[in-house]
Amino acid sequence: MKLVSFSAEDSVPRAGVLENPESAADGAELCELLWSDVEGAAAGDYSYIGRAGFPTVLDVIASGRSVAQYKEAMHGTRRYFRHGEYKLLAPLTNPPRVFAIGLNYRDHAIESKMAIPTTPVVFFKLQTAIIGPDDNIVLPKNSNEPDYEAEFAFVIGKGGFRIPATEWREHVYGYTIVNDVSARDVQLATSQWSMGKSFPTFCPLGPAIVTADEIADPHTLAIGLTIDGVVHQNSNTRELIFKIPELIEYLSSITPLLPGDVVSTGTPYGVGLGRTPKRWLKPGETVTITVEGLGSLTNPVVAE
Repeated sequence: MKLVSFSAEDSVPRAGVLENPESAADGAELCELLWSDVEGAAAGDYSYIGRAGFPTVLDVIASGRSVAQYKEAMHGTRRYFRHGEYKLLAPLTNPPRVFAIGLNYRDHAIESKMAIPTTPVVFFKLQTAIIGPDDNIVLPKNSNEPDYEAEFAFVIGKGGFRIPATEWREHVYGYTIVNDVSARDVQLATSQWSMGKSFPTFCPLGPAIVTADEIADPHTLAIGLTIDGVVHQNSNTRELIFKIPELIEYLSSITPLLPGDVVSTGTPYGVGLGRTPKRWLKPGETVTITVEGLGSLTNPVVAE
């Protein structure tokens, strides 16, 4: 199931399921999820659950309903959208947190001239940095070193505290793509990275959350990034130093994980910082990240 956020003619964000256009009836490819589909969500223990307006993707995740239950509920959904009748948004615009893992590919740590980590390097990207597919990455006036980072991310479904690594599959709702856009001069001016990675538009996310049942092994996925069609990153999630079980165990040993938390697992070799000469993002370029099984996330680059 490909879970998305979208807006239609009224520009109100809604939750939906994107279907394969080849198999969709009458050209309808997006099925809207209604409160009747998100049965039980309002009874959740999380303050962001509520029945005002339309259900969000966060409501869908936090409801605790299984993918099979949603697929069954969709049989009764009355509203579908065809291509051109909707705009995709970031699948999660309001996650509780966006955890990001630094230096989690060995070759990227080396190109960054930093030690190979023995403990996960964790920072945060602020919620206000999130944008969706085809939204502009805006290069801020107060940075001269904007960089790109292709990242594979997972989304927490069932929350928990001190989760054993062996139980990781019980807690992963699905997977998505993140571009960990970074202002290197701001990031590396201090030992704390979050501010240099949280300018507005610095967290492109999407295009969908692909539910875990559709990805047999998240640690064997090709991941790559192009700028104007030229390949700059090309790797595989098998190269991750800390894989999903270790990350869930480590993060949840410190803070309870919540439904809708996003964990972006790090970027492979090929970022602009590691090149000679260094290669920064420029206005007018278009960045596309592709992860096997998850699709592609494309964003144009503009100046502030």
